[in-house]
Amino acid sequence: MMRNAYDEMGVDYALTRRPDARIAARITQALGDCASVVNVGAGTGSYEPRDRMVVAVEPSATMIRQRPAGSAPVVQGVAERLPLVDDAVDAALAILTVHHWTDRDRGFAEIRRVARKRVVVLTWDQDVFEGFWLVRDYLPCIRDLDRRRTLAIADMVHALGESQIIAVPIAHDCVDGFLGAFWRRPEAYLDRRVRSGLSVFTAMSSEERDEGLARLAADIHSGAWEDQHRSLFDLDELDLGYRLIVA
Repeated sequence: MMRNAYDEMGVDYALTRRPDARIAARITQALGDCASVVNVGAGTGSYEPRDRMVVAVEPSATMIRQRPAGSAPVVQGVAERLPLVDDAVDAALAILTVHHWTDRDRGFAEIRRVARKRVVVLTWDQDVFEGFWLVRDYLPCIRDLDRRRTLAIADMVHALGESQIIAVPIAHDCVDGFLGAFWRRPEAYLDRRVRSGLSVFTAMSSEERDEGLARLAADIHSGAWEDQHRSLFDLDELDLGYRLIVA
């Protein structure tokens, strides 16, 4: 049986990585009138549309076991070898998953092969995301890790062909606990349950993690974090670089 990082770290993934309705609405709009969808790197199925035919492809058995009753049918597999015939579906969907692919060129070729009409990818612009206070001030190791595993938006567009790039600002009360979700709730990053759903925390060294989080905890306790980021409390949403690529 194939192994995946989320087989070890994703045991409680469904508890912290719930779909946010505002992000879901943007994804649904991007899918347009596509009636059939393959969700590549589907995880627990957070953003799978319920109003059309969906087949999910997910490498991690741990994630598959957490898919709720009534979810779309799922096949254990990887983006680089999608178990579908050519032009099998109207659209391919890939949500915050491209950075996990071992062969990005082959993965993009595969989703183009199986999708007749459209590809929708949710990812992030690394140049924008590096300005996020968590990365800039406390855990710069995230910058170094993500530079190695994240493709530039321009490279994704080159792989997919003519595309529309849509900014996805993140609401201050986003319920999907991905890395940028807690930009106005810094204490969340001190919660081990939150970190358990974030792959970058398993990739960094324990020394870098503990040192950065200790400084964050101290700044929260002293009020320094709030003093330095008071302007964030005037915002309902923030552009951290998350982007929808619609090809």
